[in-house]
Amino acid sequence: MIEMTLAGVRVELPSNQPIVLLKEREGERFLPIWIGAAEAAAISLALQGIATPRPMTHDLLKNILEEMTVQVDRIVITELREGTFFAVINMHRNGTAWEISSRPSDAIALAVRVNAPIFADEDVLSEASILIPSDEEEEVEKFREFLENVTPEDFEGPAA
Repeated sequence: MIEMTLAGVRVELPSNQPIVLLKEREGERFLPIWIGAAEAAAISLALQGIATPRPMTHDLLKNILEEMTVQVDRIVITELREGTFFAVINMHRNGTAWEISSRPSDAIALAVRVNAPIFADEDVLSEASILIPSDEEEEVEKFREFLENVTPEDFEGPAA
């Protein structure tokens, strides 16, 4: 398992599909994961420290786990199968451990809220990561600037 950092959330153009971008903590590989607009907004809100008037789903899950004194140890992006990423949430309470299957976007949204580390399986990184060498830091800096200015409204789709 490789520890990752959350580089941020952005909208991929021209498809307007949100992605979450993870980066190796000790490397140059990035893992882009396409996610839904609601999950992108949930991650973005948490990254910006914005509290909503009522708890969103991931806030509710965090509150339940805290009330039950369950500790989230880490989340792991475990697999990429037929273009779909899979993840687990590792948690424990009073010596009992659980591994709960999750969509990566939901696991990441929870990890951001509880400050849990994010990992990816080496096989997933080998198959799906992209390499951004440090000499391309200018592009990464542009992405960071985008992240600083993105708002949850950027992820809202057209009204149906």
